[in-house]
Amino acid sequence: MDRSEAGVYGSPFDDLLDTPLLRTVAMVSKLTLQYDGSEFAGWACQPDMRTVQGELERALRTVLGERGHDGEPLTTAVAGRTDRGVHAWGQVVSYRHEAVDPLRLSSLLPSDMSVLSCEPASATFDARRDAMSRVYCYRVLARRTRDVFERGRALWWPRPLDRSLLERCAELLPGEHDFTAFTPTETEHTRFERRVLSADWRMSGDVLELWIEADSFLRHMNRVLVGTMLEIAGGRREFAELAELLRGRPRSHAGPTAPAHGLALVSVTYPGS
Repeated sequence: MDRSEAGVYGSPFDDLLDTPLLRTVAMVSKLTLQYDGSEFAGWACQPDMRTVQGELERALRTVLGERGHDGEPLTTAVAGRTDRGVHAWGQVVSYRHEAVDPLRLSSLLPSDMSVLSCEPASATFDARRDAMSRVYCYRVLARRTRDVFERGRALWWPRPLDRSLLERCAELLPGEHDFTAFTPTETEHTRFERRVLSADWRMSGDVLELWIEADSFLRHMNRVLVGTMLEIAGGRREFAELAELLRGRPRSHAGPTAPAHGLALVSVTYPGS
C-alpha cells in the first residue's frame, strides 16, 4: 500500500523520509477533534480504561506506525484534558508525524469520535503550550419537564431560576481572579489565578448556555462555577458571595460541582488564528 492509500498527505520530501538528514527536521501536525465524552474515562490514557487519547493514538499508529517522526513513540499533546463525561466540539491535538486524511483517520475511530481537520504545523507547535485561550460551553435545560433529546447534553434543572441573576454572575467573571474555591482541594495545581477573557449566559428558549473563555482552566472550574451560579439564581445563595469566592476562598465555601455531561470544550485559540 502506498502512502496515499494509507491516507497520509504527500510531502515534497517523501523520497527522503528515512534519511538521517530529514530525521533532523521536526515534523508536527495539528489535529482538530470532536467527541461525545459520555462513554470515555476522560482524555488521558489510563490503564484498562477507555479514553479519548487511547483511541486516537491507536488510530494514528495504525496509519503512521508506532513511532513519531522524531523516532520516539508516537504520542499526542492536547489543548484541554477533559474529564470523564465532558464533550469536545473542537479539541486540538498535536503529534510529531505527518498529517493524515481526516476521513481516513475517522474511519479507524469509534462512532463517538470524529476528526474535523488534520494539517501540517510548525516544527515547534505544541497544542497545549501554544494555546492562548480555550472556550467552554455549559448547557442547562431549565424547565419542569425533561427533554429526551438533551439527555447527556445538558443538565436538566426543573426548579425556578432568576435568569437576570445568572447574567449578573457572568458579568463578574472577566478579569484575573483566584479560583481556589472552584477546584478540588486535592489538586496538582500550584497556581490558582486564571484570567477570564469573556463570560456570558446565552438563552435560547429553555436551554441556557454559559460561554466562557479564559487563558486556561483549573480542574472542575467551569462545573463548580455553574453549580454556584445555579444556587445563586435559585435563591439558595446570595449574589454577593460570588465576588468573595473569586478572591480565593476555600473549596468548601463554593457550590456543588455540576455534572460533567453539560460541559463541552468548544474551541482553542492560537497566535495568528
